[in-house]
Amino acid sequence: MIRRLNLLFLWGFWILIIALTTVVGGVPATAESKGVHRNAYATMMYMGTPRDYEFYIATRVMLRSLSRLGVDADLVVIASLDVPLHWVQTLEQEDGAKVVRVENLNNPYKGQSNFNRRFKLTLNKLYAWSLTNYERVVMLDSDNLFLQKTDELFQCGQFCAVFINPCIFHTGLFVLQPSTMVFNDMLHQLKVGMDNPDGADQGFISGYFPDLLDQPMFHPSLNGTRLQGNYRLPLGYQMDASYYYLRLRWSVPCGPNSVITFPGAPWLKPWYWWSWPVLPLGIQWHEQRRQTLGYDAEMPLVLIQTVFYLGIIVMTHLARPNLSKLCYRREDTKSTFLIRTGLKLIAIWSILAAYIIPFFLIPRTVHPIIGWGLYLLGSFALSCIALNAFLLPILPVLMPWLGIFGALLVMAYPWYSDGVVRALAVFAYAFCASPVAWTALVKIMSCLHVSIEREGFLPRLSDSAAPAGLNKLY
Repeated sequence: MIRRLNLLFLWGFWILIIALTTVVGGVPATAESKGVHRNAYATMMYMGTPRDYEFYIATRVMLRSLSRLGVDADLVVIASLDVPLHWVQTLEQEDGAKVVRVENLNNPYKGQSNFNRRFKLTLNKLYAWSLTNYERVVMLDSDNLFLQKTDELFQCGQFCAVFINPCIFHTGLFVLQPSTMVFNDMLHQLKVGMDNPDGADQGFISGYFPDLLDQPMFHPSLNGTRLQGNYRLPLGYQMDASYYYLRLRWSVPCGPNSVITFPGAPWLKPWYWWSWPVLPLGIQWHEQRRQTLGYDAEMPLVLIQTVFYLGIIVMTHLARPNLSKLCYRREDTKSTFLIRTGLKLIAIWSILAAYIIPFFLIPRTVHPIIGWGLYLLGSFALSCIALNAFLLPILPVLMPWLGIFGALLVMAYPWYSDGVVRALAVFAYAFCASPVAWTALVKIMSCLHVSIEREGFLPRLSDSAAPAGLNKLY
């Protein structure tokens, strides 16, 4: 009897541990996500760009988001052989993905005049047709934001894609039926140099399926019947974020509102902290990351920078007398004129650096609230150096700080009727703030002139050995 009670206690203990792990760890890989399904959501990873880590994080968030939605499909990552092994292990063990290692496909279009080098390895996307152990595959770019699961896409035919552009479909999300014959034919087309207008996966796949615009629209059947042939997908399966920004709401009558994509400027992807509130949807992407992956990788560096900036604020305040304690003289020579001009330039550049340097020190993929908070703290801390070293008035020096903070509030205001009104509000704010910023600059230059010219605020470079009693104002 006691032995049975001990066994029951052990079983209950292990169930409790598993439950706690589920709560603390967010959304772990479930047994179902690791099992074998007839269909798959797939994405790709490769190395060789300055933003490899950012796309790795974006891929993980997207995989976790799909798991959180409870999709009935495998999660597959087509990873090139140079992807770090510990990344592969993380994708498999923590994110529940199946990683398929592949060799990078040679891009025969890299010599084109209009070729963008960041698309050199995007032809690895063709490996999706080699996943023949699945009946259907939804191939994805990592910059997709899923609002609801889209398993009905597995009912589509041999190839289905969304026309974001009226004449060219987008390859950020498409449905395909894997086929060794199609894959080999694609490789053959690469060797013979099939026309490719952009040298990337977009141009190649568009050229391989040139008649998709003439195909019927996909509508999922209620009984789950899988269709045959090629179809156009409704716009709601691949909504360009620019439409959302224009109207500040997202309701498409021609299909479910399921997926938003970000095909625009690479430095305004939603995972960068500065993308919000510049682009409103960035906060939604980070909300998905907060609920799934978290920010454990970035927080140590954030804490270190916070302590560093707070230390600067305290030290510059305590050291203010020593920072501004310089020797004075009134000689008006050519050398002193150069020194005065140099001091003015140093003061201006130190203020500019206070607003530039913190931006590049913040981890790129941190949450926007943390990122902007750390930026404002860093710019304030570095501005304190110029304030105390050159005895400048605090309000003009911090006017850019206040202007940036005000701009963030204007852009983050959530009750604009549409994107045009939002843009006009930002423009009006910039128009009104410009005279204030110019007045602050004039005030700073005036204060520097008073400190340097009228009071003879100059280091006595030639009299460093003079008695201490002479180092004072005349």
